[in-house]
Amino acid sequence: MEAVLAMKAMHPPIILVNFKAYPEAMGVKALEKAKIAEEVSEEKGICIIVAPPLVDLALVAREVSIPVFAQHVDPVEPGRRTGHVPPESILAAGATGTLVNHAEKRLDYLEIKMIVDRCKELGLMTLVCCARLRYCNMVVRLGPDMFAFEPPELIGTGRSVTSEKPESLRKAMRIAKSLKPDIIAMCGAGVSCGKDVRDAIMLGAEGVLVGSVVRRPDFKDLLSEMADAALKAWDEKGS
Repeated sequence: MEAVLAMKAMHPPIILVNFKAYPEAMGVKALEKAKIAEEVSEEKGICIIVAPPLVDLALVAREVSIPVFAQHVDPVEPGRRTGHVPPESILAAGATGTLVNHAEKRLDYLEIKMIVDRCKELGLMTLVCCARLRYCNMVVRLGPDMFAFEPPELIGTGRSVTSEKPESLRKAMRIAKSLKPDIIAMCGAGVSCGKDVRDAIMLGAEGVLVGSVVRRPDFKDLLSEMADAALKAWDEKGS
């Protein structure tokens, strides 16, 4: 039920900021960056999701009103699980959902399915990442709430998927929406400016995943630029 309500509140276009394990976004700095994202979200009227480091998840979720996602969960139940992260733990920390199968935290097919199913039972949203076009069909059929096409060779390079693999991106978005019309189809990898965001929307994405931008001293200005570009492109597509 919680996932359904959260989905209704998450209207495209969407920007998800993955803090990864960057030192510029840990501890108190994670909260500072999340507060900035919240401010931009409110100023621009756009949905911005933040994914802080797991150890900072509860700290951030308590202090901001925007959606907070975990960067990862394990396909396990609570119990004698030293070092594991069951979905119940991120739910208790205040998360709305979680990333699954990011290129930097890959899982096998069965693990992804188990996580999607368990999160659905708990009312947590799932955003499943897919590295290759040939796997998009299989991933979307698992039934996640959100889907992201992210070629791993472009992550963190500043070379955007929108310019390096535009046709693959377009096809991935079409596959996702044709198989599950209510899925939120997104993309990431190298998205680092407003133009990249605009191009992503025009190629069929309903949002973007960004990461390294959180390291930038002009993070707020850059995030605002991305928000403006996303909203403008969304309006253009709808007109």
